[in-house]
Amino acid sequence: MLLTIKHTTRYVFADKVTHGLQRLRLKPKSTHGQDVIEWRMDITGATPQASYEDQHHNHVDLVSIDPGSPEVVVTCEGTVRTVDNHGVIGANTGLMPLWCFLRPTPLTKPGPKVRQLLAGIEADRTNVLSYLHTLSRVIGEQVEYVPGTTDAQTTAEQALSAGKGVCQDHAHIFLAAGRLIDIPMRYVGGYLRMDDRVEQEAGHGWAEAHVPGLGWVGFDISNAICPDERYVRVASGCDYSEAAPITGITRGAGETRLHVHLTVGENQVGQQQQQSTSDGQQQVQGG
Repeated sequence: MLLTIKHTTRYVFADKVTHGLQRLRLKPKSTHGQDVIEWRMDITGATPQASYEDQHHNHVDLVSIDPGSPEVVVTCEGTVRTVDNHGVIGANTGLMPLWCFLRPTPLTKPGPKVRQLLAGIEADRTNVLSYLHTLSRVIGEQVEYVPGTTDAQTTAEQALSAGKGVCQDHAHIFLAAGRLIDIPMRYVGGYLRMDDRVEQEAGHGWAEAHVPGLGWVGFDISNAICPDERYVRVASGCDYSEAAPITGITRGAGETRLHVHLTVGENQVGQQQQQSTSDGQQQVQGG
């Protein structure tokens, strides 16, 4: 599948910024069943300072906000070709050893509710993949998807107690529970081409678990599926805070308003051209 993505993030400051830095994790990589055909990032109101890979092999761009700038606008646009690997990513190849993904984080620290959730699941834990599918289904049943009810600081325990949240909360609960039974877990942020619309209000988040014999396997708890060719991975981490698209600090900005516009669609023309080329190659080979 050939996906086209345009993602614009706009920060509007009430006062003049005296100093500010932002870390941008907005560039996907050609790996894990996806091939980045083209990707462009335009920035206004800030100046690029450095580009590097973090401990999770995420591409990071560090920018400084131009002093006095009333806003910062970051626009990413590109095309990514994807294939359906049924959620299987494979062996752990990053800089972080697997035991790092067993440690609870402030957002995924388990409490009584997470422990109660696990205790209520009657499934064979020796069949890790099957158990994880059951865990994903139970979380989806107990935590209703309700946008606007949580924020980036909401913990897994808080969302489970409230019984509602968004994709980030579903993933964090999944991470918290899996780590309790010694399964390495990580958070993934990226894009999802939805079946019913092109325009979206935000990117998407899901989880990956390290399964013996398979390696990392993705679970989208909110949609009750394993990621397929509609998904584009951008960044991963031990929780959302390590995979967030943009993080940073500002001084003198005052109240800051955030506006996000995102479109994720399928490039039908590119798909047809690719199919035509493929058909032509098959005819040549057959001749």
